Amino acid sequence: MKTCAPEDSLSEAARIMWEADLGCLPVVDEERRVIAMITDRDICMAAYTRGLALRDLRVYSAMSDEVVACRPDNSLADVERMMAKAQVRRIPVIDRDRRLVGIISLADIATEAQPIKIPLTAPGVARTLASITERRWAGALAAG
Repeated sequence: MKTCAPEDSLSEAARIMWEADLGCLPVVDEERRVIAMITDRDICMAAYTRGLALRDLRVYSAMSDEVVACRPDNSLADVERMMAKAQVRRIPVIDRDRRLVGIISLADIATEAQPIKIPLTAPGVARTLASITERRWAGALAAG
């Protein structure tokens, strides 16, 4: 599993994502405990807002430190609800010590959502995707 450390440059994180065709990376400490997540969008926005080269910025300056994670024994329906609530497409799977076990994506859930395998419905997955992709500030614009 690909990961990065808080002290890594954003250039290094972007390289790992590019080479592994990933949209995010778990940020782990020395003991492989998940402490944050960083996305390709986080990297782009950090470079844009700070006006610096990726090699001059560190992962800790752009990472999202509110980690929504699941456990290996969570059901896919529970994971789908977590994703919708947090508006994320990928969630790290961690053990009791917060060590990385894997990552589950919305695509993984959709693949497993065969009627024979688990009781997820296409409308349910569509609602989750709609929740995830809804702009967080859309409500503020409508109210203002």
